[in-house]
Order: sequence, then structure tokens, then C-alpha cells
Amino acid sequence: MIMEYEKMLERGLTELPESAKEKQRFEIPNVRGHIEGTKTIISNFTQIADLLGRKPEHLLKFVLRELATSGEIKGSQAVLKRKISASRVNEKIKKYADEFVFCSECGKPDTQLVNEKGTLFMKCAACGVKHPVKSYI
Repeated sequence: MIMEYEKMLERGLTELPESAKEKQRFEIPNVRGHIEGTKTIISNFTQIADLLGRKPEHLLKFVLRELATSGEIKGSQAVLKRKISASRVNEKIKKYADEFVFCSECGKPDTQLVNEKGTLFMKCAACGVKHPVKSYI
């Protein structure tokens, strides 16, 4: 009986399409931008926030705190009031994703931020876990 099950399982796995076998990795795009005088302009900021499934204001507030600077969103761009390298901004966005996007249990990015009675929770749609996170807004 067990041998039949293992044979059926093996046969089923060999018949799966390649797209079902490979795991897709969630990748955060690198920031695109430039330095303008004493300011850093990130031109794809809202696109990054959309891909992460978070409000640009929440992401910006986190990045500004981490980089100890001020800034604002203008259209789809973020304007930081200091010269900052793209690698440092990418590092902070990755830190944001680790803290506010990727599930601490299963590691998937299928999460959303939910405000319940004044407390911000990150809820995972993949595994169902829910835990409190810092608000930043």
C-alpha cells in the first residue's frame, strides 16, 4: 500500500509542469534616482511601495527615520533632503521589507498591515499568522 502511494506521488511530481516546480523569488527593485544639489531624488519610490503592497507614506517615514533625514513625496518620487547613496537607501528598503512585508513565520511577502483598535498588525495571507508591528504613522 505504501509503495503504491510513493509510486503515485513520484508519477504526479514528474507530470507537474516546470512552472509549478520552480519557486519564484520575490525581488525588491533597486532605487532609481539622482542627486540634485543637496537632495536625493528617488524616481521609482511609489512603484517600490506598490510592489511591496504598502503605502508610500509608511515606507518613506521608515526610510527617513533610518537615514536620519527629512523628505517628502512629490508625485511618484521621494525627495530626501540630503545626499544619500542608492546602496544605503536600498539597504533601508530591504530592512523595511524584512520588518513590514515578509512574514516572520513562513517568509512569504503575502502580508498586509491591519490596524485594530490602535495597534498595527501584520497579517499573513499565506499562513494566517498575525503579530503586532511598529506603526511609524
